[in-house]
Amino acid sequence: MHISKETIDVIAQLSRLEFPDAEKAAFITHFENIIEYFNQLEQFDVEGVEPLKSIADTGENAFREDAIRDTVSTADALSNAPKHNGVFFKVPKVLG
Repeated sequence: MHISKETIDVIAQLSRLEFPDAEKAAFITHFENIIEYFNQLEQFDVEGVEPLKSIADTGENAFREDAIRDTVSTADALSNAPKHNGVFFKVPKVLG
């Protein structure tokens, strides 16, 4: 499949990015290589292969039991904070 400069322009516009023409030419090559790779994957017969639900499809719950462990003291947590009031972090107001 051939990727045109216009296709790169559309992708750039959708991504809200701008590229010089030299970079667009490089993208054409990269995208064509990616599509060629996917075309190679189409040659494999996957009939009867069950889809994976997870890369670690063990069928068992991976959650751990809750356990009380050592915690960080308030003083230690605030020790590197640029601003704090002794109990809480102070951050700039972000909501109106």
